[in-house]
Amino acid sequence: IFAAVNIFFLTVAFLAGYTLRAATVEAGLGEPLLGSHPDRYPLLAEARGLLEEHFIGPLPPDSALEYGTIRGLVSAVDDPYTVFIEPQAHELETQSLQGEFGGIGVTMSLSDAGEVVLSPYRDSPAERAGILDSDVLIAVDDTPLLAGAPLDQATALIRGPVGTVLRLTVRHPSGEQVTLSVTRERFDIPSVTWRLIESQPLIGLVAVSRFSSRTAAEVGQAIEELHASGAARYVLDLRNNGGGILEAAVDVAGHFLDGGVVMYETQHAAPEKTYSAPAGAGPGITAPLVVLVNHNTASAAEIVAGALLDRGRAPLVGQPTYGKGSVQLVYDLSDGSSVHVTAYRWYTPARREIEQAGLPPTHSVQPSVDGGDSELSFAVQLLTATDRALPAALP
Repeated sequence: IFAAVNIFFLTVAFLAGYTLRAATVEAGLGEPLLGSHPDRYPLLAEARGLLEEHFIGPLPPDSALEYGTIRGLVSAVDDPYTVFIEPQAHELETQSLQGEFGGIGVTMSLSDAGEVVLSPYRDSPAERAGILDSDVLIAVDDTPLLAGAPLDQATALIRGPVGTVLRLTVRHPSGEQVTLSVTRERFDIPSVTWRLIESQPLIGLVAVSRFSSRTAAEVGQAIEELHASGAARYVLDLRNNGGGILEAAVDVAGHFLDGGVVMYETQHAAPEKTYSAPAGAGPGITAPLVVLVNHNTASAAEIVAGALLDRGRAPLVGQPTYGKGSVQLVYDLSDGSSVHVTAYRWYTPARREIEQAGLPPTHSVQPSVDGGDSELSFAVQLLTATDRALPAALP
């Protein structure tokens, strides 16, 4: 289920990692194709006229032509994170960062065969209705899903007004095909899972899948509950975390740092800005800590990992991180679409540049090929390397 959550949100984030800030502006689409500066794009008007006069067959609607124009305009900037997002995808992205939605409580991923695979959350409407882990979604309200259909299409079909009922046709892992009725509810999307590590009752594992508006509170709850259960050392798992909201990352770092610099930020024609962790309290501040990272640890997740590394708070175990040291402002357009604009660059407390380079692990550990978890096993070894109490910050 955790892997499916990561796959879904990495897909929403263009498989790259993202750090976002919401910035709503009154930016209407203006005249079709020309935007607010038609005099600046005379060739665009010429091309439109030639299409209308000579193209054999009907032209797409103005909205489709306009979206195509915006995509071309944005792609000319030649920045992988400055992008145009159409309304449906933007709505899903916004809901994921807000941390809740009206739905049935499942994560979705695509199998190698292109089928939509479901995993229900615990005590979710989907689980209560009989959806099983690894069910394949066949149809929604008798609308069949073809192999290769994008996840956005399936998600849009499943989500709807709270209290309404939908019919899901699924194929169980046993091969049995059934149709189930599920009532949509308002459902919180967890961004953090936690547990005591098996056979290591003193070590708590806190896994963060993304940084939403709820993440800092969830991390605080995780540390409190693990501490109450006997945890005295922690593993923070940021593997496959594509990022999220910048301020949430700073707040999460504050659960493990007693104040001090988390990151520096630069932007065009503005002074450098310093982000600092709040003055901390609680077991996460001084307890021995190890951070797990991999190639899909990106953006806001790299902010947290870089701060804990540079401040001498914890070593990094795993593989080099993705390397995305930029922040996107999200401007909502009048039809529900949005434009993400790269507006900031950021650096770790040691002024390490993340963009393209990423963070090197303190201890390079490759993923297991036998289904085990070599990175977590190595982290446990570090935390149990000596019988005496470990220092607050490992070397």
